[in-house]
Amino acid sequence: MVSETISSSARTVTVSAERAGQRLDNFLARYMQGLPRPALYRVIRTGQVRVNGGRAKPSRRLLEGDRVRIPPARLAQAKQANVPPAVLEKIASAIIFEDAELLVLDKPSGLAVHGGSSVKWGVIDALRQIRPDSAPELVHRLDRETSGCLLIAKNAAVLRRLHEQFRNHEPGKRYFCLMDGRLPEDKVIVDEPLKKQERSGERYMVADAAGKPARTEFRLLENYSGFSFVEAMPLTGRTHQIRAHSTCLGLPLAGDGRYARPERLAYWKSRGLERLFLHAHSLTVRDADDEPLQFTCRLPGALREVLDAL
Repeated sequence: MVSETISSSARTVTVSAERAGQRLDNFLARYMQGLPRPALYRVIRTGQVRVNGGRAKPSRRLLEGDRVRIPPARLAQAKQANVPPAVLEKIASAIIFEDAELLVLDKPSGLAVHGGSSVKWGVIDALRQIRPDSAPELVHRLDRETSGCLLIAKNAAVLRRLHEQFRNHEPGKRYFCLMDGRLPEDKVIVDEPLKKQERSGERYMVADAAGKPARTEFRLLENYSGFSFVEAMPLTGRTHQIRAHSTCLGLPLAGDGRYARPERLAYWKSRGLERLFLHAHSLTVRDADDEPLQFTCRLPGALREVLDAL
């Protein structure tokens, strides 16, 4: 249980043992449902949210007994996301595994995992409507354009256990991707730090010695005429990591509207590719008994058709 005190100026929530170890931003998301992530980060950054009376970063890991101040003005703005029925049905049909602790989704391309400045709702909002009696939380994230295995925890204890695995880079994550060019060897490892930049309001990751460490392994599965169908294994968990490291090789992913040149996007559209060719096909984590759990999502038909036509 979580104990609360409410005043005219703020609500203060005391962190329970169950939620100890959770990041501050994820903790707040449960109390500010419907508030876009950029707005949530803004209230943290401006000091409206306090932990034990002091400012804190979104990534701070909370401890049992920590007291978190939540600003009521923002709570009044945080309304339940209204996800269209057709999307609810689409997401419900994309669930490939569910038990008392976990839910695994074959996330369709084009759906954000949570609401933000440009979208009012995301996959997690839909799941909270589909499973109103549970408390689903994102264990990790996929880019909006990426499809495939998305892991959801159904309670705080499971979330904390899986977050620990992801912090230690333990889960086995494997992606199918199509590189626009030939991978020079059967196996290539890119070990390049990545740093966030913005151009025209869009976020990019670029190789920079001042960036955060990032390492990706690429294994060639099949060569086509000038293209490479590859399995990518990110050994760290940076934003856009596979997309940015592919670009470092001079082989941006097919259909990548952020990293590829406009003329290449036009080429791939002429070949029938209307999305980014990146699919999270396999994810392995450990259960409560330390046994491996592996989930797989087949390559979507639209991507398979592109390969068949090459």
